[in-house]
Amino acid sequence: MKICCPSAFVIVAVTCLFGIACGTSSEPDSRTRVDRTFATGAIAGGDRGRQSAVPRQKILILGDSLTAGLGLEVSESYPAQLQALSDNAGYSVDIVSHGVSGDTTAGGLSRLEWVIGGHGAREHVASVVVALGGNDGLRGLPVEQMIMNLDEIITRLLSEGIDVLLAGMEAPPNYGAEYTARFRTAFRVLADRHDVVYLPFLLEGVAGVPELNQRDGIHPNAAGARRVAEHLWPALETLLNQLPRDTGMVPLQR
Repeated sequence: MKICCPSAFVIVAVTCLFGIACGTSSEPDSRTRVDRTFATGAIAGGDRGRQSAVPRQKILILGDSLTAGLGLEVSESYPAQLQALSDNAGYSVDIVSHGVSGDTTAGGLSRLEWVIGGHGAREHVASVVVALGGNDGLRGLPVEQMIMNLDEIITRLLSEGIDVLLAGMEAPPNYGAEYTARFRTAFRVLADRHDVVYLPFLLEGVAGVPELNQRDGIHPNAAGARRVAEHLWPALETLLNQLPRDTGMVPLQR
């Protein structure tokens, strides 16, 4: 397990955090497809003068309404902010958002093949950020069920040679201290089991901070999404730095 950006968990106002279950998860079709690629050139930053014959690799983010950027312009969402950070750092990758509002870990598992298979050759998918679990917590779903779903997601990805970044979430306190503790521990257990890059809490420093959330007090505003991206970036860069040096994904020479 590689823990990135360790810090104290933010539990304050986590009940409202898990209102991310807006809508319901369903099999992806023309109505629910929310994949967005933030290619270099659409967002300012990065060295764009050098062209590479190597196809740009994909970093996919499998998530819910937070990943979908509910209530934000596309360019304000945290995946778009990550693309800007990646471009500015000189990495030649495309970050693709696969966020579906209301999605649970079961929903993410059910669409996993569609997500990774929708980008042509699978070797072009270098890494997947797994940012699910919030809606499981909101609904009080069994922690064991969530562990099984995430375990299968991670196992499938690793079997395909795809690196994983697991982003942890927090459960609302209304289900009791035992549930919230088991929920939190589940992500660390999975990260240990599979030895993947691990971010303890995706919304660290944002959950419960009024000025970083939209009027609903639930979803990050543009500033909050930028904070999420900045918090997630060191963990993502850990993955980028592990990639083979002949793939065009190390920082470009300036």
